[in-house]
Amino acid sequence: MDSENILLSQFKYAPFSKIKTVDYKPAILEAVELAKEEIKEIVSSKEVPTFKNTIEALEFSGEKLYRVTSIFFNINSAETNEEIQKIAQEISPVLSEFKNDVILNKDLFKRIKDVFSTKETLDLTKEQSTLLDKKYKVFTRNGANLPDEKQDELREIDKQLSKLKLKFGENVLAETNRYELQITDESRLDGLPESFKDEARSVAKSKDKEGWIFTLEYPSYIPFMKYAEDRELRKELALAFGSRGFHNDELDNQDNVLQIAKLRYKRAKLLGFESHAHFVLEERMAETPEKVDSFLNEMLEKAKPAAEREFKELEDFAKELDNIDQLQKWDSAYYAEKLKQKLFNLDDEKLKPYFKLENVIDGVFTIAGKLYGLNFEEVNNIDKYHPDVKTFEVTNEFGEDVALFYADFHPRPGKRDGAWMTIYKQQYVKDGKNERPHISIVCNFTKPTEKEPSLLTFNEVTTLFHEFGHALHGMLANTTYPSLSGANVYWDFVELPSQVLENWCYEKESLQLFAKHYKTGEAIPQEYIEKIKESANFLEGIATLRQLSFGMLDLSWHGIDPTPIDDVKEHEVEAFKATKLYPEVDSNCMSTAFSHIFQGGYAAGYYSYKWAEVLDADTFEYFTEHGIFSKDIADKFRENILSRGGTEHPMELYKRFRGKEPKPDALLRRAGLISK
Repeated sequence: MDSENILLSQFKYAPFSKIKTVDYKPAILEAVELAKEEIKEIVSSKEVPTFKNTIEALEFSGEKLYRVTSIFFNINSAETNEEIQKIAQEISPVLSEFKNDVILNKDLFKRIKDVFSTKETLDLTKEQSTLLDKKYKVFTRNGANLPDEKQDELREIDKQLSKLKLKFGENVLAETNRYELQITDESRLDGLPESFKDEARSVAKSKDKEGWIFTLEYPSYIPFMKYAEDRELRKELALAFGSRGFHNDELDNQDNVLQIAKLRYKRAKLLGFESHAHFVLEERMAETPEKVDSFLNEMLEKAKPAAEREFKELEDFAKELDNIDQLQKWDSAYYAEKLKQKLFNLDDEKLKPYFKLENVIDGVFTIAGKLYGLNFEEVNNIDKYHPDVKTFEVTNEFGEDVALFYADFHPRPGKRDGAWMTIYKQQYVKDGKNERPHISIVCNFTKPTEKEPSLLTFNEVTTLFHEFGHALHGMLANTTYPSLSGANVYWDFVELPSQVLENWCYEKESLQLFAKHYKTGEAIPQEYIEKIKESANFLEGIATLRQLSFGMLDLSWHGIDPTPIDDVKEHEVEAFKATKLYPEVDSNCMSTAFSHIFQGGYAAGYYSYKWAEVLDADTFEYFTEHGIFSKDIADKFRENILSRGGTEHPMELYKRFRGKEPKPDALLRRAGLISK
């Protein structure tokens, strides 16, 4: 063991500032060897296999490997560089190989099988029973029963997939970073808010360039598309954004998309499944692709007439305002914002002064305190991987340690776009000690400028609440086993805690806690709160159709045999047919930058956002019936959902919380797609 390698020492908190990039690979390789030894110890035991010496021992093996890889892959997402990306490409096949070594270890599987076959005679808790089922399924679902030659084939597929997914993500990041729109003529910036122009000027200054620079990072791209009056510039930016990974050059992702989809299918067939979606959905609330397809089409039936009405309204408005004959994709955000201002006299520029980042953070903390008795104290003695990162100690009403919370809010070149929650240390109970989790949220919000602090758009406010909802799921975990803790739940259940928390952004009682003008301290005016509430369903049909289109595209790649597909764009156009509103743009392709499904964990699972909306609308309706800060309902939600992780089937947990199964009616009512 390399005694100089900080990652191989015992540490309570991730020692970011002491880690050298060269430490990662040797530390991971060493941690793999340690984990192998732990597996060897389980397998070579002369004792009769029991839950404790086999299932529990396997669950707690590889702890060092988990800690080191969680640090490495989180850094690869939030603060990467070429060297880290190169290491990721080198170690991913090693980790894939190790995972397969474990799952395809015949002696280990025999011990697990022996314990599983005596399950009915064992006096197991519900959580232990779930863990046993899960461990057994992980092995059977990933090739433990395959003959040797098929297992070798599976290993090769997994190795290829791990590298392809990384390459896909690297290409999207590189494409995002290499594009910039430099404007030196200020007249072309008409319509853009001053604060946004200041930020673009700061970007140009930081690059020693003249004028203003706009990029494809969300805090730059989205406001530009929403406010820029120059239609040609909107078009240029939209075409750049929509063509990422689709340029037939060294960063092209078309072949990666085809290879990933085909290898996933091949893997599923090898394991006895009809498609990758059939494989994935066996372990989801939705259960089958047929059910997902039925769910998406049921929602489409309700949403499409509303979407078409809204689109016609938007078209007529653009024609009346600017004589636009054909509405294009680069017009959608611009005219939607104009129409919203006309109908509600409300826009982000009016709201942003009331949503200073620090105030919104305080607000979400206050709400978590009122609901779950949590306290957040910022601390400066915890190591960080970047100066932007904030760290907080989280305690409960009794002063007991609940979690360590990291928050990283602003974009930078080494950080992928979007927003996510991640974990540096899971919660679990071992040797009588309840180990508390280390949770992080990563976002890409507008940076403060020389003139203004970081002021959030309302959409960014809901994003912060969303990710914080995921964080609460991790922080309030209270289970015995790490693999069943926090957000380790069925993928179509994982979005419930995040999406439900967004509802508090629309309520007067919660907005008054934190929406205060950053200069005067005055509370957000009542009329603005009413308008936020009124406009919540603005163009909801179009928004729903958009979400459904992504779920359908995902299923089109993963719910079929993709072997005959040789043209990514052609396939995508066909998949979007039922949800199409805007004219097709030949030079754009969504699949080549659809990181959720080709790099992240949402393959055959993108529908889960809409699925979880059904759960979240039903949940929040329960809160509103008793008061949005009802301690009774919050306690029930914490006890049955947030703290229980994946210890039971999610529908059982949900029914225990709600008293019944969810129905889509609450969501359709909230979206204004059916009458209340």
